[in-house]
Amino acid sequence: MRDSLYRTIRLIRRFEERSIDLVKAGEIGSGIHPCIGQEAVATGVCAALDPDDIILSSHRGHGHLLAKGSDPGRVLAEMAGRVTGIDKARGGSFHPSDLSAGVYNATGTVGHGAAIAAGIAWASAKAGDGKVIVSFFGDGAVSQGALLEGFNLAALWQLPVVYVCENNGYATTLPVETAVAGTITGRGEAFGIPSRSVDGQDPEVVLAAAAEAVARARSGGGPSLIECRTYRYHGHHTFELKARLKYRDETEIAAWRERDPMDIQAARVDAGTRERIDAEIEELLDDVVRFAVDSPRPDAVDAQDYQYATGLRTRAGVADA
Repeated sequence: MRDSLYRTIRLIRRFEERSIDLVKAGEIGSGIHPCIGQEAVATGVCAALDPDDIILSSHRGHGHLLAKGSDPGRVLAEMAGRVTGIDKARGGSFHPSDLSAGVYNATGTVGHGAAIAAGIAWASAKAGDGKVIVSFFGDGAVSQGALLEGFNLAALWQLPVVYVCENNGYATTLPVETAVAGTITGRGEAFGIPSRSVDGQDPEVVLAAAAEAVARARSGGGPSLIECRTYRYHGHHTFELKARLKYRDETEIAAWRERDPMDIQAARVDAGTRERIDAEIEELLDDVVRFAVDSPRPDAVDAQDYQYATGLRTRAGVADA
């Protein structure tokens, strides 16, 4: 397990770094919200899940997709707007979904995934299929009404859902201490949801907390809330590569870098194994980047495809009106 946790963290880290290179090269036109520094959360939580379990992600979701088992090449192709992407270039970096891996969506609107998760968990409970639903969101979502409504329904109906708050300290540029009254775990506790705050830089700590919450949900014990205290080393969005916003002190960033989740897990893996994993990841990502960049871009004539499950297309002329 220690080797596999390191492999996942390493994959996410290098995938994000290679993605930033593609942003700079103009291959990913939208830019991205990198999760570098937060990899232990996705890694630990998804390691506690079964393949059939379902997750809902956020705008900072590439790590969630990779940790849940999405194909890295198709994820990167989606981010680069290629037709070989997991959503055929319809989701991009912000809104990808991969039903084959149990990733139902990544909501760009903050906090709304929690309510959607409650709905999916209700359907799962009614079907008796034993699935656990996980909703990832950031600290900026904890005062959103939709999230609190999701908490209420999950608690009221004792749904098999695990809420995971990736508290990286900032909602875009707004420090959490200036935006959140009370505590994040207190919001879950107010609904009678078992809630705990853990070290989000240590994947094994996250895994232990997630395993307990998942077991509770699967056994009919209802929802849980896990606050993972973590940190993003890069900006909120790659836009900051140009904007150079000054809302964080360099000493703060340096202090968090001393507890890099990749280094924490690397120290638990012997040197030979670590070197082998690193080499395998680099070889994989060479192929991933090549696949994404060499894949074709969409044709405008197909723009209306996949809008409706029935295949219905907008009447000629309406789309251009």
